[in-house]
Amino acid sequence: MADHILDFDVNGENRRLLVTDQRTLLEVLREDLVLTGTKHGCDVGECGACTVLVDDRPVLSCLVIARQVEGSSVRTVEGLAIDGAPDLLQEAFAELGAAQCGYCTPGMLLSARALLDDNPEPTTDEIREGLAGNLCRCTGYIKIFEAVELAASRDHDR
Repeated sequence: MADHILDFDVNGENRRLLVTDQRTLLEVLREDLVLTGTKHGCDVGECGACTVLVDDRPVLSCLVIARQVEGSSVRTVEGLAIDGAPDLLQEAFAELGAAQCGYCTPGMLLSARALLDDNPEPTTDEIREGLAGNLCRCTGYIKIFEAVELAASRDHDR
C-alpha cells in the first residue's frame, strides 16, 4: 500500500492531497475534503447516491479509486451553485418538491446537470435514461422528471 500525491480540481479549486492506493474518490471527497453532499450509499455502484461529475461526465465515486482522477476536474453538488446562485435544477427541484428525504438528490442533480449540458432539450424518455443509474426510494420519480423538464425549459429561455 503506497501513498501518492493527488492533484485535481474540485469545484473550481485546485486540490493536492496525499492518498493511498485503495482510497475511493467518495472517501476522499467526504472524509478529506468534507464535501458531504456526495452521499455514501450502496458502495457497489447500484444506487447513484455518490454520483459526481468528473470532467463533466457522471461517475459513481464509490467505484473510482481516487488516483484515477489525477489532473481531472471533479464537481460535487456543492459546486453546482455559481456565485452563490442555485443551479436551475436546484431551483426546479425545490419548486416542484422533487426531493423527499433528499438522500438521492445530489446524485440526481449531477446526473441531470450532465444530461442537460449534453442535451439541453431532452425528452421524458431521455431524462428517464439519463437518470437511470440513480435510485430514489421516496418520490416515484415523476416530480424529479418534471423538475428536470422545468429546468431545461428555463435554461432554454436564458
